[in-house]
Amino acid sequence: MTGFLLRRLAASVPLLLAISIVCFVVIQLPPGDFASKYKDNLIERAGMTESEADRLAGELRVQYGLDKPMPVQYLNWVWGIVSRGHFGFSFAYKKDVGELIAERLPRTMLLALGAHFVATFFGVLIGIYSATHKYTLGDNLATVVAFLGMGVPRFFLALIVMYWLVFGAGQQHVGSLLSPAYAVAPWTWSKFADLLKHVWPVLAIAGFAGMARNMRVMRSNLLDVLDAQYVVTARSKGLRESTVVLRHAVPNALHPLLMYQGMALPYMLTGEMEVAIVMTLPTMAPMFYDSLINQDIYVSASFLLIFACVLVLGNLLADILLVTLDPRIRVK
Repeated sequence: MTGFLLRRLAASVPLLLAISIVCFVVIQLPPGDFASKYKDNLIERAGMTESEADRLAGELRVQYGLDKPMPVQYLNWVWGIVSRGHFGFSFAYKKDVGELIAERLPRTMLLALGAHFVATFFGVLIGIYSATHKYTLGDNLATVVAFLGMGVPRFFLALIVMYWLVFGAGQQHVGSLLSPAYAVAPWTWSKFADLLKHVWPVLAIAGFAGMARNMRVMRSNLLDVLDAQYVVTARSKGLRESTVVLRHAVPNALHPLLMYQGMALPYMLTGEMEVAIVMTLPTMAPMFYDSLINQDIYVSASFLLIFACVLVLGNLLADILLVTLDPRIRVK
């Protein structure tokens, strides 16, 4: 197992390097750069002449190294990450990108992990119920909900929920994680309750599609396993149906779900991104969206690199969980 983990970690280094190159190139494909956006703002909002705006934009381009070739910019960025843990400087926020990541990444990961838990826990439970109650009213209702979860876009669902929260439930401060009264207050149970009041829509919306997929996969796999010969043998021995299902059938039906876990957390991150952008939550998603619009390259590239790290780490954890669940699987 140790050798397997070391080989996987070693193989992830060139993979992440290749991903970082692709990300850095792709985000610079649109014409212009941050200095060009800065020039347009000077002309439109400050009323400067084009020559004066050109001069200031040129100074900004030299100050931030945007006048250098793309390979030089990339090498400087990567060397800063490797040598000093420096992810670059945000042109729009006028702060170190590492500070922005340290401020917003924990919130983003907590919301994504919460949505992942909701999608996995409820998806597996509903899938088990649907498989053991095939073609009943509950199974049909769960199937309809699953189709809605897989078919309705999350950003559209976020708009509907946000509209209901504001005009139906009368909830204020929808675009924040806490009410203003608790923003700087020490953590108490009342503050935690206020956090849950603001967070549950994000967890529900981001986890809804994942729950639908997990339910469909669990139902399909469990139906196949319940017809296996060893399950029939367990029943013929007089074991209770709950023991047959939970101890013999469910563990073997979980394999595809565990293999999918490597993709599940990045999928939940994208769901959190959609909801956070619609609801303007103070997580990394709105910042990433703004960085793409403003061509704030180091913010965009750093976010995509972190996203790739989560994907690689998720696949590694999925392999470990699969080996732990099924001792028949061996890694060398």
